[in-house]
Amino acid sequence: MTKIHPFLIGKERKKSLNTIPVINPFTEKPFAEVCIASPVDIEVAIDLACKAFNKTRKLPSYQRSQICTEVARSINDRSEEFARTISLESGKPLIYARNEVARSVSTFEIASQEALRLDGEMLTLDITESSRGKAGLTRRFPIGPIAGISPFNFPLNLVAHKVAPALACGNPIIIKPASSTPLTALLLNEVVLSTGAIEGSLSVLPCSNINATPLIEDPRLKMITFTGSPKVGWNMKQRAGKKKVVLELGGNAGVIIEPDADIHLAAQKIAFGAFVYSGQVCISVQRVYIHSSKFDKFLDKLIQETKSYKAGDPLDETVNFGPMIDRKNAERIESWVDQAVKNGAKIITGGHRDGTYYPPTILTEVDSKLPVACNEAFGPILIVNSYTNFNYALKEVNNTD
Repeated sequence: MTKIHPFLIGKERKKSLNTIPVINPFTEKPFAEVCIASPVDIEVAIDLACKAFNKTRKLPSYQRSQICTEVARSINDRSEEFARTISLESGKPLIYARNEVARSVSTFEIASQEALRLDGEMLTLDITESSRGKAGLTRRFPIGPIAGISPFNFPLNLVAHKVAPALACGNPIIIKPASSTPLTALLLNEVVLSTGAIEGSLSVLPCSNINATPLIEDPRLKMITFTGSPKVGWNMKQRAGKKKVVLELGGNAGVIIEPDADIHLAAQKIAFGAFVYSGQVCISVQRVYIHSSKFDKFLDKLIQETKSYKAGDPLDETVNFGPMIDRKNAERIESWVDQAVKNGAKIITGGHRDGTYYPPTILTEVDSKLPVACNEAFGPILIVNSYTNFNYALKEVNNTD
């Protein structure tokens, strides 16, 4: 029997008949179920956030700072519980999950400090004779309830990046966590409930994309903050009306290595940047342009670094390379690599999928117009190219979709 987790609206834990399984990417088996919110539940959460705003907007800065400090302390106290939850539901190796927890503690600590500095600015206006002796004052005010939609790859820290600033500013926030990694966000909600935060300051609602429509379109919510794919993000912006919109979208990072670079150091840094958490990072290195005079030396060092990654159970302390989030995404990467090979690319290392596991893969001679080169892979793929002219390399780095 898998444990069924209720979702949270304010301080109320709510169960529903509809649930979604939480699947361990390593075993591909469910280990928990999470109740999902209905349209009625979302309406209740929005209404509660609006009511909470009448109180949070009046909180003095020292209280908002204290709340963030308490959250940081509680995360730190439960750090191993958070890390293991992250590993179980996202497949992130435990060593990196612990790093994510530590970063989340810092995120709330920084928010605690910033809560004390949201004071505005004094402006001198005596730039003309008529304004002599006059000054202006700016003040900052909380904007209102916020909706936050977070991805699977950093199920704690990217939620923290939305929740911590909201609490610091006095804005209630409703979080829709990624469907594959809801448990970490629910655990964070429990932590916030244990502080002096006003009820309704945070609600975490796992729900379908269709049911989440009010989080994007309801005018009572004054801002939406989204981290995810460009296609989904720009669509949200079109539907958001007069809301403030903050989008953190995907990337396709390119690196140029000049001939005077430290090749060993470059290989170390690039292998880590490309393959950490199976490349499922929005700033993951996807393309490298190495000067032709250093190409062979760099490739040899890169292969050595790549082969040093140890695959296995993310909960194993010695493992630093785990599965992708699910089989569907591993199969997508497999199809992109197969397409590249059919069009003349060469696999230097890796390239053979096993369930949800796709190994660190280095490709050369890749057609720059193929998806594996010009789209965000969000997987453990690294394309290595040589160049002789820096301006050509710079042009290629910027030639993505």
